[in-house]
Amino acid sequence: MRIRLVTTATLLTLAATAVPVAAQAAERPSGPQQLAKLFDNTAVSDDADPGAADFDGAGSSFSAGDLAAAGWTPGRKLDIDAAELRLPRYGRGAPDNVVADGQSVALRGTGNAVSLLVAGSSAAGPGTGVSGTGTVRYSDGSASPYSLTAPDWRSGPLTTKALALPGFNTPDGPRAEATRLYAVTVPVTRGKRITSLTLPEDPGPDSDLHVFAASVRPEATGWTGSWAASTSGYTAVGPWTDRTLRLVVHAGAGGDSTRVRLANTFAASPVRFGQATVAVQGEGAATAGSPVPLTFGGRTGTTVAAGAEVVSDPARFTVPPGSNLLVSIHLPETVSAAPVHALAMQNSYISADGSGNRAADSGADAFTGTVGTWPFLTGIDVRGGPGSVVTLGDSITDGHSSGTGMNQRWPDVLSDRLRAQDEVPRYGVLNQGISANRIVTDRYKGDGVSSDVGGVSAQHRLERDVLAQTSARTVVVFEGINDVRAGTGADEVIAGLRSISERAQARGLRVVAATIAPCEGYGDCSPAVDARRTAVNDYIRANAGGADAEFDALLDFDAVLRDPERPQRLLPAYDSGDHLHPGPVGLKAAADSIDLGLLVPRP
Repeated sequence: MRIRLVTTATLLTLAATAVPVAAQAAERPSGPQQLAKLFDNTAVSDDADPGAADFDGAGSSFSAGDLAAAGWTPGRKLDIDAAELRLPRYGRGAPDNVVADGQSVALRGTGNAVSLLVAGSSAAGPGTGVSGTGTVRYSDGSASPYSLTAPDWRSGPLTTKALALPGFNTPDGPRAEATRLYAVTVPVTRGKRITSLTLPEDPGPDSDLHVFAASVRPEATGWTGSWAASTSGYTAVGPWTDRTLRLVVHAGAGGDSTRVRLANTFAASPVRFGQATVAVQGEGAATAGSPVPLTFGGRTGTTVAAGAEVVSDPARFTVPPGSNLLVSIHLPETVSAAPVHALAMQNSYISADGSGNRAADSGADAFTGTVGTWPFLTGIDVRGGPGSVVTLGDSITDGHSSGTGMNQRWPDVLSDRLRAQDEVPRYGVLNQGISANRIVTDRYKGDGVSSDVGGVSAQHRLERDVLAQTSARTVVVFEGINDVRAGTGADEVIAGLRSISERAQARGLRVVAATIAPCEGYGDCSPAVDARRTAVNDYIRANAGGADAEFDALLDFDAVLRDPERPQRLLPAYDSGDHLHPGPVGLKAAADSIDLGLLVPRP
């Protein structure tokens, strides 16, 4: 039997309110149990009855009202990072989470990770989070260990949270201080059937690791990513009221069936989509045929909770390889802020305020405005194919200086090369570059409306933008110039690259590291910056390839793009003119230099 310590503050709270909280101790079941049967703590309280819950041992709790306002209603299923998590039926004064102490949770399925909705707590106030180790067990009797960290519900990083709430409940009333919930994943042995998950042991009396939901994240069997974009920030828009977006994207891989992903990343409130369609682009905002309706769970429209995403049902729509598509999204309600990918390098379209649902229009007449970002839309998949290569990077990967509407980003050129050959699988290429992005530090702070669209760091977005991507097989990491320009030391950049590699390899991905291109002549590219860049590149070259290397393979983009006579600068023929970003010729040279065999994972 586990005995939980009860603080003096908790005893005083219980005496004052005379309202019992859920029992915190119970005999441990002999075998794996469904998670809800293990619940032994009440984390969420009705705002009118805060004493009915005690999440942290000090009488504090999440607000049921705030959760509902975010669209996180009791029992609802949420898609977060390609995993489906069912929320507990909170708000009834009954237990709604389990405090981890070695319990065995029954899980079933085969996938690439186990996803858990978690938070850490401490009766002494905001803490540093809680970590522990557990075990995943499989139907063949084998097991694999994992490490799990639950950031603190009051002080954990906003950049990795699934949801932030504006306050919490206490016995003395509501308190206006942000709280967080986190969706984290742990690696599993791919291809094996999972039967249970053993939670970490109790870390001690000072803190607790709470688990609200758990599920196996399935493999995206039979799908290949054709197009993707990272959410780079959460910005003010419009406001847009009863308008339709018509977004232009460039598909890579083709297929005879498709599905579309819409995301409400970084948001604080739900968003409603009235209808969505997909079509091949004709001229401008006109379609080259009738738009094909998309459904979500069989329904025309859908509402996406804050921080969550939705994937459409498969649609019988043929995506021609290397084609431009139009994805139209009706926004029936007023939208004043949206998650966006800022540097689209593509002009898209929007109808006038109050113009209604024009998603099914074939003509362009209703689309009188333009937008230079991609709001809400984060992915398009096609049926079949061998899987996807993900390119994780900054503005050079994002397509800066490649030409608006030209589809000359280096990942576009790589996609063209893959489709034109038969020596290796014709992978889809998913561009997860974000202009101004860094490996170590965040530009966007992960919460609230902001004009900064440089994204959270590559380490903080790795789960969403790489590990959760459709049938990801390989990740190419080409990033770091913005770190060394900002003064981040080479050792910190190297540590960040190593962390990315370790996490991706633990999920079965092949990791290909690219050296950082030079930037002499750009305003802040001093000799000190070049020294840090060179140190990072030396490390990558020395630790890529080979059985025990840090990275599975090397792309020496620095050697391709630099001027042989002055290696600290771009070759003038490849320079866009600003001395930092290669132009279309340089981007093509980088993509053409890739040995396609390096992208193929080992069996």
